[in-house]
Amino acid sequence: MSESENLPATPEASAPEVIEQREGMFGVQGTGDTSGFGGLKRTVVLPGATPKPYGSWFDGAVDRLEGLTSAGAIEKVVVDRGELTLHIKRENLVEVCQQLRDDEALRFEFCSGVSGVHYPHETGRELHAVYHFLSITHNRRIRLEVSAPEGDPHIPSVVPVYPANDWHERETWDMFGIIFDGHPALTRVLMPDDWPGHPQRKDYPLGGIDVEYKGAVIPPPDTRRSYN
Repeated sequence: MSESENLPATPEASAPEVIEQREGMFGVQGTGDTSGFGGLKRTVVLPGATPKPYGSWFDGAVDRLEGLTSAGAIEKVVVDRGELTLHIKRENLVEVCQQLRDDEALRFEFCSGVSGVHYPHETGRELHAVYHFLSITHNRRIRLEVSAPEGDPHIPSVVPVYPANDWHERETWDMFGIIFDGHPALTRVLMPDDWPGHPQRKDYPLGGIDVEYKGAVIPPPDTRRSYN
C-alpha cells in the first residue's frame, strides 16, 4: 500500500477559526442574491493549527522544510481530512517553493497552479493564495497557503520556480486582485483589460451591473428573475 493510500488520522487540532457568519448562498446583502437561498445562515469556519505529531510522512517533510528555510517561514501547519496544508509568510514563499522543488527528500516537481480566496472579515488577511503541489518521485501531495491584506495585496510570484504558474497567477490577479510581484506580464486573462474590479471577490456585486457584450446589453440578474 502506498503512503498516499495510508493517510493518517487527523490529530487533535487547536480551536477552529471562525471567519464570519454568512447569510444567503454567497453572503450577499439586499436584493442581489438571486439564488433563492437568501434566508440561509451559516458559520464559516477554518481548521486551527495541528500539533505534532502529524502522522505519516508529514512530520519528516515539515521538519525537513523548516530546517531548509528561514525561521518562522511556516506560520501554521494544518492536517485536516488527511491532507497537509502549510501556511507560509508571503515574504518566504519563493524560498519555500525552491526547497520543495529541489530538495531530494521533498522533490515536489509539479505545482498544479494557484487559486485565490477572499475572506472580507478576516482583518489583515483578507486575500489568500492557495498552491497545490505533487511529488511524482515520492507520490505525495502538499498544499501551501499565503495571505495578504486588501490594503497591500502583494504576494511574490513563483513563476521563476514553477513557470507553468504564469497563467494561473494572471487569472488569480484578474479575479481577486492579488498582485504577484515579479510576474513577467501580470495582465488580465479572462476579463477585458479595462474591466473595473475583480469579479470573484466577495465585495463584487452579483447583480445591478449592466454587462455589455459585443454591442449587446445583458440586464442585471435581479431584473431578469425574482423569487417570492
